[in-house]
Amino acid sequence: MKEKTRKNVYDAFIGEAKAYFRLLAFAEKAEEEEVPQIALLFRAVAEAERVHATRHMNLAKELIVKDTDTNLEKSFQSEKMVSETAYPEFIKDAEEEGETAAATTFSHARDAESYHAKLYERAIYDVIKDKVSTYHVCQVCGYVVSKKAPEKCPVCGAPKEKFKTVE
Repeated sequence: MKEKTRKNVYDAFIGEAKAYFRLLAFAEKAEEEEVPQIALLFRAVAEAERVHATRHMNLAKELIVKDTDTNLEKSFQSEKMVSETAYPEFIKDAEEEGETAAATTFSHARDAESYHAKLYERAIYDVIKDKVSTYHVCQVCGYVVSKKAPEKCPVCGAPKEKFKTVE
């Protein structure tokens, strides 16, 4: 794929993925406001945007998705950078502006991303490669744990019931 088209496909993927989540939020708001037909419209268009994002990702896949070892290393480096560099800056800015809710969500995300990096690092060093394990994801902060969900999330304190099992 040529350079401009590659960039456009990637940008389109990002835009469609953002639209998907934005429209789901709009649908939720319409439900809260008891406008079910509009909520349904937002969910339907969100699904269409997911289709678009998937099609764009499929075009860009060979550019983005490599062999598993490379994907693990890239994911590890990305999580490490986000938890050690990006989120600390976001937290600092939010705290300076007195935005405590944003600082809290950024702190939770930073801590969860740090755990994600550790999971990837374990995978890189073949600690888990030959095992098939269940993971549990905190639906409040995004913390991921293998084996069994803790009684209380170590990042945000959410109870065990807030964990979703991924098999």
